[in-house]
Amino acid sequence: MQEVYDAGLTILKGNGMGDESDLAGDRVARIIAERIMTGRLAAGEPIKQDELAVELGTSRIPVRDALRILEKRGMVSLRANASAKVVSRTVEDMDVSYRIREVLEPMLLAESIPHLGEGAIDALRQLKDRLADDLGYEEYLALTREFHVLCFSGHRAPLLFHIIEWLWDTTYSYRAAFARMSVADEERLRAMRVERELLFDAISHREVDLAQRIWAIQVRRTHKALLRYADRADLLGSETPAGARGNSSR
Repeated sequence: MQEVYDAGLTILKGNGMGDESDLAGDRVARIIAERIMTGRLAAGEPIKQDELAVELGTSRIPVRDALRILEKRGMVSLRANASAKVVSRTVEDMDVSYRIREVLEPMLLAESIPHLGEGAIDALRQLKDRLADDLGYEEYLALTREFHVLCFSGHRAPLLFHIIEWLWDTTYSYRAAFARMSVADEERLRAMRVERELLFDAISHREVDLAQRIWAIQVRRTHKALLRYADRADLLGSETPAGARGNSSR
């Protein structure tokens, strides 16, 4: 599901004058990231570069370039001997990430709202309506990210956006777990639809303070739910290995 990755995950594009290997590395990075974010590559799983190169019909050079790109995004770890694996994040990492997000994301939203055009508002309305449908967790996760990126698309603070994007990418397995829990819980889905309606209404009427408060509540709710279920392997799924759970007593 390519849009899981394409919806806002910015690869380093360069200056538009890169050579063919740069473009190939970018393509391979998108494929690897899509597999990580949908759980096909689980947290802690090795990435076999030779096998991946053969599968994708390319040399090892674009694969290595792709892994360096994803290492900068905090999704992959590389060793001196050229081995690579998907990064595992502890519950403590997730906890800190969400506490930072609760502060930074409302700031970025405030930067964005005054600059959102009617086209962006219409696109947000369409995404909001699609998210009200009966969706699988992968599609739900992709559309949620697309909705969030679009909310931020009017920003004039690229550094702040890239910090937030890095926080998203490095806690992908927890966000996927929350999406999986959410689509299986009708009561949770109803509450989230109401919050999304309120958020959209605040954004479309340029009520910045109200939109910031609603956004912070959404981040906090997700954070608390993930902490509550941090020791439930059946809910968090295989993407979050037991050894990566750390101390969740808060």
